[in-house]
Amino acid sequence: MPLGQVDEVVPGPGGETFEPRFTTHGMRYVRIEGHPGTLGPDDVTGVVVHCDLRRTGWFSCSDDRVNRLHEAVVWSLRSNICDIPTDCPQRERAGWTGDWQVFAPTAAYLYDVLAFTRKWLGDVMLDQRADGCVANMSPCPPSEGFDGPLGGLHGSAGWGDAVVSVPWDLYQAYGDTSLLAEMWRAMTAWVRFAAGAAAGSRHPDRAAARPEPAAHERYLWDSGFHWGEWMEPGVTVTDFPAFARADKSEVATAYLYRSAATVVRVARVLGLREDQWRPYQAIAEGALDAWRREFVRDDGTLAAATQACHVRALAFGLVPEDLRPAVAGRLARLVGLAGGHLATGFLSTGYLLPVLADSGHLGLAYDLLRQDTTPSWLTMVDRGATTLWEHWDGVDARGVPHGSLNHYSKGAVATFLHRYVAGLRPASPGHRQFEVRPRPGGGITWASARYHGPFGPIDLAWHVGDGAMELDVVVPGGSTATVVMPGGEPQEVGPGRHHWTGAAPSG
Repeated sequence: MPLGQVDEVVPGPGGETFEPRFTTHGMRYVRIEGHPGTLGPDDVTGVVVHCDLRRTGWFSCSDDRVNRLHEAVVWSLRSNICDIPTDCPQRERAGWTGDWQVFAPTAAYLYDVLAFTRKWLGDVMLDQRADGCVANMSPCPPSEGFDGPLGGLHGSAGWGDAVVSVPWDLYQAYGDTSLLAEMWRAMTAWVRFAAGAAAGSRHPDRAAARPEPAAHERYLWDSGFHWGEWMEPGVTVTDFPAFARADKSEVATAYLYRSAATVVRVARVLGLREDQWRPYQAIAEGALDAWRREFVRDDGTLAAATQACHVRALAFGLVPEDLRPAVAGRLARLVGLAGGHLATGFLSTGYLLPVLADSGHLGLAYDLLRQDTTPSWLTMVDRGATTLWEHWDGVDARGVPHGSLNHYSKGAVATFLHRYVAGLRPASPGHRQFEVRPRPGGGITWASARYHGPFGPIDLAWHVGDGAMELDVVVPGGSTATVVMPGGEPQEVGPGRHHWTGAAPSG
């Protein structure tokens, strides 16, 4: 039995019911050995165990495989919310900060995770070092703590940044400013740690190539350990020391910019004095300048010819506005060079489809969503996945499993289903104002979404047929919606039921 998930039961006189009381098992199948009688399916009951969170979001569409993908995302979340947001329910069961950093917006649509996440962020703050460094996982076991043999791996960009991005994402979802206030000291401590790391040392390769540091390097974060764009398709780490030494300043500096800029936004929401946020504005401006000087060439192309770098540049606003179309075009060409497949890793996969859709490549976003050769989401579905896999080839073409078959991070794609396919996205924190802008494509002929937000249930459904498109929206009391039919003008509507009919989108 893999991973040691074995229960040994000593039978008594008969009639007992065995159910573990102090553990859970992440599994899909159960094998029972040594039972004296004949067991059938009715003799074993699987009990779903997770925190008692209220379901808030639903999605469905005309493509059954996409629906099964969405259901797999839901099950991946359900089986990983047991007191803390775990990375997987069968192996590490650890509260990796990077996992919740990429998935929190998706989780906040599907379930009410505000109190659950607030509790976990308390664990993160308890683990945070005095200098602001954030542990890779919380609660962090002593064997992997700062003083242990793996202590040097903490403080990774994209992982530690969860202390900033997760509270901000939950504020956007629920409109609750109290969590921002609770996390202010932790947020600012992390940004000061990251900025100090950037200013305090240089990557050996850069120092060798450029002995005299450029002025912008004060904000270039090229020191310390970073997981980077972890789990890119086809990239296997066989030499971990070399991986740990590699320069990942493109990723780290991007996150330094985003977190510092987010801290400034938080300060303004909380109404803090200018002297409380001005230092972080300087860090954000410095990191953005450093990123552009190091990674944007004179001809406007990016120095790192990876999908991930181009996605991050567009998602984080790292490139000037006038360069965005060219960078998006280069991203589209990189997808083509990959045979119409994604090549993004842990940190950027969730942004890939939205970035393409927002930059004039909606058709390509749908092509990637509905791609059914590896690496792709629908390959998982076609190979029988009921939860999201850690590796894109979690079960390969020969049926051989690899890694964990239940990791929710790649399920961040569900946000594209909610906000682009169905078309529901918040326009203000807590969905007091929201936008309904369906972006049909990929042969999908209808989609629907329901979200129980702070102001009540939002319902929308659209379908296309016979050259026409119809859209129905329910706006809850206290809310307003901006509705945009494909090719149409924005329309502001208040509470109640609304119906639109228009021409079906072309293409």
